[in-house]
Amino acid sequence: MGISQSRLEILNQLFEYGEVSQSQLQKTLKIDSAAITRHLKQLELNGKITRRKCETDNRITLVRLTQMGQDQMSSLWKEKVEFVENMLIGFSEEEIDLTLEYLNRIQINMNQINSSRDN
Repeated sequence: MGISQSRLEILNQLFEYGEVSQSQLQKTLKIDSAAITRHLKQLELNGKITRRKCETDNRITLVRLTQMGQDQMSSLWKEKVEFVENMLIGFSEEEIDLTLEYLNRIQINMNQINSSRDN
């Protein structure tokens, strides 16, 4: 797809939640306002998203995937699911569940480490 991780995360959020405010994307993804604006501008130029002002509050910019963006993300998710299914061939459900549990615990530990570094 040839896209940065930040832009892919933006597209994932829009794919999962539909229309979202620009400020909500910024908060969720922890991207500064100048960076989110740059990313959205490029995604809009590439035809993947559209932006519009909220009808009830002109200060809010709403962002959503275009049909092209929706189609690309749908295709990407199908590829991802196939990839994961192929990786897990030969594993029992119990082994998969245990692996996910371990990975989740590792993620929690990593978040705690990062949180303590920020303080």
